[in-house]
Amino acid sequence: MFTRFIKGLLYSLGIALICYSITSCSLNGEPGNDNASSRSAIIGAGSTFANPIYTKMIDEYRAKAGLESTYQSIGSSGGIKSIMNRTVDFGASDAFLSDDEMNMFPSSVVQFPTCLGAVVISYNLPGNPQLKLTPEIIAGIFLGTITNWNDSKLKAENPGVRLPDEKITVVHRADGSGTSYVMTDYLSKVSPEWKTAIGVSKTPKWPVGASGIGNEGVSGIIKLTPGAVGYIELTYAIPQSLGYALVKNASGKYIKPTLESITNAANVDMPADARISITNTSVADGYPISSFTWILIYKEQDYNNRTIIRAASMLKEFWWIVHEGQQYTQPLNYAPLPPKAVIAAEKVLKSVTYDGLPAFQE
Repeated sequence: MFTRFIKGLLYSLGIALICYSITSCSLNGEPGNDNASSRSAIIGAGSTFANPIYTKMIDEYRAKAGLESTYQSIGSSGGIKSIMNRTVDFGASDAFLSDDEMNMFPSSVVQFPTCLGAVVISYNLPGNPQLKLTPEIIAGIFLGTITNWNDSKLKAENPGVRLPDEKITVVHRADGSGTSYVMTDYLSKVSPEWKTAIGVSKTPKWPVGASGIGNEGVSGIIKLTPGAVGYIELTYAIPQSLGYALVKNASGKYIKPTLESITNAANVDMPADARISITNTSVADGYPISSFTWILIYKEQDYNNRTIIRAASMLKEFWWIVHEGQQYTQPLNYAPLPPKAVIAAEKVLKSVTYDGLPAFQE
């Protein structure tokens, strides 16, 4: 009992030191001199989908609190592998971990959502028209059964649009990708043929097409290739003035991917572990290829000689991300977390421990 008391006392002193060291940092990003371990960079890696928003949030938090963090845009599969191998402090993925994947980790891992985004069907066509696409057409394009832009199915949904007599060049991800997971999750829900032939995967075996690395690579190929079509995150399409489609949702409405329609898709109850798919949403005004993006960390932070200061400083940054950091989502074309998702994220963060004791203190 006495040992437990001493452990709790040392833990409380550590938390107090964290709060002092963070607030003593100068606003120009230079940390104070209180503890060297609190100044080593927090390293994250994973999702290219979330790279623009994480880069912005990390920069803003560094300016506010002086905590040095870095983020490497290597794809969701890379992020999952990195946190599994404990070579980073946190992984980032647009696909939540399955039970089988969680059992592959050396110890329990938790995940929490940070914001929402949309996977858009982007294309390079003359005049940059706003196309309307049904689930059947999208599945046909990526299955390779619809091969020309003036296909009768495309013309029927887009009267008045001059569709060229040009071959469709499909572009997809070459790397293990959460964006691919979201896209194939959607296709598996709307196309029995896709579900049977390919299914849901971060690394699907695409029947047709060229490949690029990351959202950056796919959007670059689309921009340079007349007649190309691919799937990318909305925040990569808008800055490059790439065309992207309205998609017919489960309610029969053609929905443009906007912050409002993405938020609508997330108007759902959240499970306690925050793992949920919102593709092919039943919400009438929801964009059907929307998704949360998640951060992955170990539930017990006492590993690899990590200090309580390092763990709690990281958790404090994550708390800021799901609260104050949400103000940076919309300017970068992400949707902020709805209240139910914020509550779910809070519960996950509060469940994290260090040597069996709560690692986060508000």
